[in-house]
This record gives sequence, structure tokens and C-alpha cells, in this order.
Amino acid sequence: MIALRRPPAAITMQSVSTATTPAPPGPAADTTRPPALISIVIPTWNGAPHLPVCFNALRRQTLHPYEIILVDNASSDNTRELVERDYPEVRLIRLPENRRFAGACNIGIRASRGEYVALLNNDTEADENWLASVAATFLTHPDAGFVASKLRLFDQRDRLHAAGDFYSARGVPGNRGVWQVDQGQFDTEYVFGACGAASVYRREMLDKIGLLDEAFEFSCEDVDLSWRAQLAGYKCAFAHDAIVNHKVSATGGGILNSYYDGRNFIWLLVKDVPASLWRAHGWAMLKSQLQISASALRAWRGKAARMRLKGQLAGLLGIPRMWLRRRAIQRTRVISAAELEKLLHDN
Repeated sequence: MIALRRPPAAITMQSVSTATTPAPPGPAADTTRPPALISIVIPTWNGAPHLPVCFNALRRQTLHPYEIILVDNASSDNTRELVERDYPEVRLIRLPENRRFAGACNIGIRASRGEYVALLNNDTEADENWLASVAATFLTHPDAGFVASKLRLFDQRDRLHAAGDFYSARGVPGNRGVWQVDQGQFDTEYVFGACGAASVYRREMLDKIGLLDEAFEFSCEDVDLSWRAQLAGYKCAFAHDAIVNHKVSATGGGILNSYYDGRNFIWLLVKDVPASLWRAHGWAMLKSQLQISASALRAWRGKAARMRLKGQLAGLLGIPRMWLRRRAIQRTRVISAAELEKLLHDN
């Protein structure tokens, strides 16, 4: 593990603006050297029990991270004492309030120095070759603005949690291969997007398209970022040898996640899906939302179902807010309608 090479940056608490200016992808990456300067940003909230496994795995990396930044969302557990006592190589940023996943990640990204920024959940254990595999993928894919890792279930390591993300023609996002036994059947070269539990981004891309949209809080913020990257002409490469084991929803999710999924699925449709896809698949997208509502109504007695409906209502009420952001996002589009169609898959 190498030490932080430069003094800490000032941390600002500004909200994220997702407005961007149109710009094509930058020049091809230098393929004569691997991208060794990878910063790792880990958001946490009362996740102290998970941190030793996560940090010890990072200590074993064959390609050492440039820096590790832990952004603590006002935890009430012993996170601070644990880091200061056992992991002096980790830079701890303590927030006075819970900024959720997106807010904490953005603060960590702004504070980081690497040419590449990895977002990593605190309830993960990365294979020792994770960063080396990611670096190799960037090296061989200079057109990729970001890289998706292969996420496997922590307790069933032959099964997938995500082989990258997809976005369907029905307007519903998801994890490729979720719960399936990993036999390499999803080892494609490119995917639609990267699951935020273990994703890595070129800083130059983030500088052009913006960071995570904090309005999404902790659901679909990674899908929104994937959409913005794709529209701006950046591809997502899949590093199928970059394996990270994940304790799914160990530090989040549950009933509250039903609310955010209900809301943010609608916000993705309003903010990110281009007009050409609406013309081709709009009825299927609307039908899918109605089916989600109908399913929740049938299960009305369940808290998750009621939260899903509440989230959909919040999504509808937030349409004007997302529509204003849509105008800025769609102006960045350089990808053709035919290429957009190719991005839509169901697995």
C-alpha cells in the first residue's frame, strides 16, 4: 500500500450540478502505460463491521491504489476509531450529516487525485487482481470512459450479482446475470453501464459529463451516470476478470429502496431517455410503469409495495425538476439513434 502523495484537497459541500456543455470524448488514451493512478472512494454509514474485510482486500491488491478515501455519512459506530487505529493509509472524511450514497461519493471524488476514480461499496471484498484487471481493461479499451467490474455474491461466489448493468426497451434498468451461476456467459466486451458497487471512471469523463446526481440519493444514480456517459459518446468496458464479492444490501436497501426505485425509474425515463427511443418504445415504457403500479396495488398490504407506489407518485411530482435537467443532458448527445438502439438489452 502506498501513501497519499499529495496534501488533502479542500472539501466543499456544494450540491452537484448535472448541467453539462456538449463535448465529444477526449483523445485516445496513452496505451504505452497502464493507468496506475486509481483513487478508491468508499462511502459508509455505520458500516464498521464490514470495513476490515474491505480494507484488507485492498491491501492485497497486486496494483496498489493511489489512495483510499472513506467518506463517512455521520456514522454513530466506531468507524473513526477503527480507521485511525488499524488503517492509517485510509484517508477519512467525516461528514456532519448523511449525504446518502451519491452525495458521499461526490465529496470523495472531488477530494481524490487519481487519473481514475473507483467507487466501491464498503460491504465488498475485492479479488487481489481487481485493480490490475481494471487497469488492463482501460489500457486495451481507450474508447471506454468507464469500466464495470464483475460482482459476485459474497456468500455464493459462483453466482453473479452484476456482470455490468443493462437498460431495457421497457425503460427498466437491471444487473446483467443477477443470481445466475457465473459460467462466463456474460463476459462481453462492452456493457451499458457499471454498477456503482464497484465501478471505475476516467476523471476526464467525469469532468465533462458531471458527477453523480445527488437527487437520486442511492438508487439508479449509477444508471443515470451511465446514460449521460453513453449519450456523450463514452463506452463502458466490462472487465470480466475484475472480480468483487458483494454482500448485497448489507448496508442499505430494504423497504426504503422500493421507494427510491419507484421514484428514480421514472426520473431516468424523463431525464435520460432520448426522444428517438421514446418514439420507438414509449408505449412499452409506459406499460411497464403501469404494470409495476398494478403489482404494487395487488400487494398493498406489504410495506414494500406501498413504498413503491409512494415512490412512483414522488417520481411523477418530480417530472418538472427532471425535465429541466433533461434539456442540458440531451444537448450533450453525440451517439446516433441506431447506436442507442443497440444499447437496449434485457440481460
